Amino acid sequence: MKKFLSIIILGGLLSGCSGSLADPPLSHSKKNINLHEKPPYQMEERVSVTAVGDMLIHDRVYNDAKTSDGFNFMPMLEKVKPYLEDTTITLANQETMIGGEEIGLSSYPSFNTPKEFGTTLKDLGVDVVSLANNHTLDRGEDAVMSALDHWDHINMMYTGAYRNEEDQNNTRVLKTEEGIDVSFLSYTYGTNGIPVPQGKSHLVNLIDKEQIKQDVEEAQQKSDATVLSLHFGDEYEPLPNEEQQDLMEYTADLGVDVVIGHHPHVLQPIEWVDGEDNHKMLAVYSLGNFFSGQDALEKRIGGIIKFDFAKKDEDISVEDPRFMLTYVTSEGPHAYEAVPMHELNSDLLPEYKVLMEENKQHLSQWMPELRFIE
Repeated sequence: MKKFLSIIILGGLLSGCSGSLADPPLSHSKKNINLHEKPPYQMEERVSVTAVGDMLIHDRVYNDAKTSDGFNFMPMLEKVKPYLEDTTITLANQETMIGGEEIGLSSYPSFNTPKEFGTTLKDLGVDVVSLANNHTLDRGEDAVMSALDHWDHINMMYTGAYRNEEDQNNTRVLKTEEGIDVSFLSYTYGTNGIPVPQGKSHLVNLIDKEQIKQDVEEAQQKSDATVLSLHFGDEYEPLPNEEQQDLMEYTADLGVDVVIGHHPHVLQPIEWVDGEDNHKMLAVYSLGNFFSGQDALEKRIGGIIKFDFAKKDEDISVEDPRFMLTYVTSEGPHAYEAVPMHELNSDLLPEYKVLMEENKQHLSQWMPELRFIE
């Protein structure tokens, strides 16, 4: 069950996130504890995190979701819902702005997505969306502002694109009931050649090492753990390039706990990166496409990364990384439907078992202990 969350912006309460008041989490039993005696050690606290890859909503996807009174994306995503709502926090890379019909829907190369897709992510259990990517400025400032209006309306935390400088400077922190506060930052390599409007750098966070350093230091003062989303790398390349690896080393040295990579639209390996002072960072170079209209086989295969933050004696560690492969089908009642790959059959994807094993080996080649969910 999703735990209780609070969204904190510079320490101010913004909203409550997923959870059920009827069923409070019972992650730690209080039985047999003598409250008058000091325990010999501090009890470990733990929160679980899920992250998914690119949400790239082409016209063929939103047309497939079209109904008589709007858009309904849930039937295309309901099979992955159990794997998005079973952790304390869920993060998604929303690559296309949900500017909505009022400014005109559009597809590649200049995307604008129905607002209903954002609501669907909320209903799926997503708590945070990363918005800094090469398509952030596709439809200009109007689309960004319209999208942020809807994210605010549904109480969804967003990071990487902002209303103004003050908003940009507000560190996004999710405060969990378990006592582990997690901050989220997001940056992109660029915006497809579209210039950022003069004086409006708040519209999208660009990758800049000094700015990242400053933001990480601020986040570390306000939270226990930091998750960084980086939109970088070469499209359709199965291995990270030198720039990706350099940025991973840099952020590990800063003490970032987890980096989630996006943009290549295909899966890239996962590894631990050692930073200064014996710090160990989980590096996820690319989660591939989670839900898109790209048709090539390797662009239909994506995945869900899960991991835990454990806190003991004020020390935070990242533990138990685990992965579930996903696939966007081209058969069935919907032309595009995201499903757990292990739930496929040979009619939907011939040789899917072979493809699963190949992708497992690819993902875990630098982390042999990576556990797979199926």
